[in-house]
Amino acid sequence: MTRRRLALALIAMIAVFGVFVVRLVDIQLVRAEELNTQSLNKRAIAVTTYAARGDIVDRDGAVLAGSVMRFDITVSPKTMPKNPASFTRGSGDDKVTVSLAEAAAEIAEITGQTQNEVLDVFTEDPESDFEYVAQKVSTEQMRAVRDLGIPAIYFEQRPARIYPDGSVAGNLVGFVGTEGPQNGFEFTENECLASTNGSSTYERGADGIRLPGSTVTEQEPIDGGTITTTIDHDLQWTVQQMIAEQALALGAESATASVTEVKTGHLLALADYPSVDPNNVGGSSPNNMGSLAFSTPYEPGSTFKPMTAAMLLDQGVADPSTEVTVPYRWISPEGSAIRDAVFHPELQLTLAGVIQQSSNVGISQLAVRLPSKMRYDYFRAFGIGERTEVGFQGESAGLLSSSWDDQTKYNVSFGQGVSVTGAQMASIYQTLGNGGLRLPLTLVTGCRHADGSITDAAPTEGRQVVSEAAADSVVEMMETVVTGGGLASELQIPGYRVAAKSGTAEIAADGRYTDDRIVSVAGLAPAEDPQYAVIVTFVKPSTIMTSAAAAPTFKKIMTQVLKTYRVAPSPTLSPDLPTTW
Repeated sequence: MTRRRLALALIAMIAVFGVFVVRLVDIQLVRAEELNTQSLNKRAIAVTTYAARGDIVDRDGAVLAGSVMRFDITVSPKTMPKNPASFTRGSGDDKVTVSLAEAAAEIAEITGQTQNEVLDVFTEDPESDFEYVAQKVSTEQMRAVRDLGIPAIYFEQRPARIYPDGSVAGNLVGFVGTEGPQNGFEFTENECLASTNGSSTYERGADGIRLPGSTVTEQEPIDGGTITTTIDHDLQWTVQQMIAEQALALGAESATASVTEVKTGHLLALADYPSVDPNNVGGSSPNNMGSLAFSTPYEPGSTFKPMTAAMLLDQGVADPSTEVTVPYRWISPEGSAIRDAVFHPELQLTLAGVIQQSSNVGISQLAVRLPSKMRYDYFRAFGIGERTEVGFQGESAGLLSSSWDDQTKYNVSFGQGVSVTGAQMASIYQTLGNGGLRLPLTLVTGCRHADGSITDAAPTEGRQVVSEAAADSVVEMMETVVTGGGLASELQIPGYRVAAKSGTAEIAADGRYTDDRIVSVAGLAPAEDPQYAVIVTFVKPSTIMTSAAAAPTFKKIMTQVLKTYRVAPSPTLSPDLPTTW
């Protein structure tokens, strides 16, 4: 009997053992891959490792746009306490019990949400393993939430875009929206700036805690490259402030100003008013998201006259002392009517005097010494009628017709019947100041990639548009505007020779010119060897509607430029060119 029981017990043990063996073989061998996959899927968490978008910096490395680390707060609702829906925090006398509702209120106070918004994330899908509580919170907010000690709360790093100085160069830098790069360099230079996110996985236990040493990196993140611009951050800020202040005083609709380094074609400042603040895009009008200096052409008026004079000198059909008789109103041989801006008796002016007195009649009489086709070709050589080398987003080519009627062939000589952008005007004055050598207008010099390699972005080859002698003579004629013109006292900078030209252009609407004006001053300094070109333009001023409105701001900006770059005072006086005969 005992033996039988023993045998039965032994058989039972063997049977049980056999079942375990079969089960073990099934688990570890037959279904091992399937079960491992299921297990891994339950405990393995895939995460994106975010790479930082590249910086946009000024010529000296000051950051105009950059990335900072922000954090996404996430939760695993299925691992949150459920019965009771509370957890303990602290120890000893400091030990407290906190409900989910109280935890939600604590988080909401830190993140700026409502208690219900956070609590809904905790409870709406109790079987979810991943939900966002809040996204892109600061490091300080992340630490405050972490210190609450709430279970099943996790943090993921995510870079966010910042613009340290707000609207400074906002018109050029652009911004990144929820759908990616939207404007400015952020958009046009995205190939350099864009980053490539990486990916990894980690495992966590049933309590939701990450298992040490379980992280596996599947793809390394690659940061974006750095875009280097020609902008001088401090000068850009100063120029923006100056044109904004004057625009408000004048009641102007908008304003632009540029500072160009003559010997390189680099734009050191290109300011628009109004301008977008990339940190607060919603606070700006859609019309001000980009750069007016690139997108909005206008008839320039008399700031065109120096370029017309340069053509005449280059072809040898006139010189600074060429004489012309100038009535207030003149009828051309074709019957076209030309008049000057202000009534005056008949004047006997030289070409230098025509520039100084800004005579539409005088420049028209001289301009037609050149065939229209030749003048059109000069315009094209100066960059009119085509986009600049910058290739800025939304850039306009302006308006330059290749066919001029009997009226237009005179009007274009003094900046009517042709439209240009502020950027094109900057290029024209760079050319005149650089001995007639037009260099590509430049805003971005290159991209420094994450691996340290550098890609140059800017072309550097120039084109001789007019002779050096012609350009230099035009600059000397422009000096007469500063030494003896009507705005002389507003334009002179003690110690420096300055060459300038004012312009007051009529604004056309519905096929006719209106009472609205665009007022400008463009100039170069020091005139004996121009280093910098400055152009200031105000659109539709309501208090002062002549170029006198722009002169004080031109002087302030040019003075600041000469001081900033420590330009030595002029060693000689301006030449005394005859302006009458």
